[in-house]
Amino acid sequence: MTTICLIRHGETEWNKLGRIQGTTDVPLNETGKQQARACKDHLDGEAWDVIVTSPLKRAKETAEIINETLRLPFVEMKEFQEKHFGKAEGMTADERYGLFPDKNYPGQEQPEEFHGRLSTGLMELHERFSNQRVLVVAHGGVINAILGQLAYGEYDGDIRLQNGGMNHLSYTSERWEIQHYNVVDHLEVLDAQTK
Repeated sequence: MTTICLIRHGETEWNKLGRIQGTTDVPLNETGKQQARACKDHLDGEAWDVIVTSPLKRAKETAEIINETLRLPFVEMKEFQEKHFGKAEGMTADERYGLFPDKNYPGQEQPEEFHGRLSTGLMELHERFSNQRVLVVAHGGVINAILGQLAYGEYDGDIRLQNGGMNHLSYTSERWEIQHYNVVDHLEVLDAQTK
């Protein structure tokens, strides 16, 4: 059985400010680095075979921190890069909705193209790492889209996936199945420290 743990990258300043990032290459902020370390501590001692990351800085940096103790083979896959949001990138929600209330952002990656590359990425993971346990560090939009594709209408894509949150999939009976999503227990220590 192929198992995947999809991890949303740690927080960036744009996340904090509510700015949509897309393919804009924004690094982690200090909170994001702490979230990545919390993921690392949680995963330390578990058996994983490989870590795959989006090539964007915020995901790659999260994956590098997680891999400090795991020391897994490290693979970049552009299929798991965030969706390109065109002219909306860098805008807050209010700015986006003011200019583009229909969410039809000029120059954005079209849904069929986005979902197609995610399906290709999942297929490649299963082919390359069949019967292995794979960590995949990606983005909120990517993970939401994957969960939406695999839930067959049973997943509400409006759920806010937390930075550093984990989502578990397995490939059984010739299809991917969601085991758990938006697992954030390992981040509770950070929430307690900020109160």
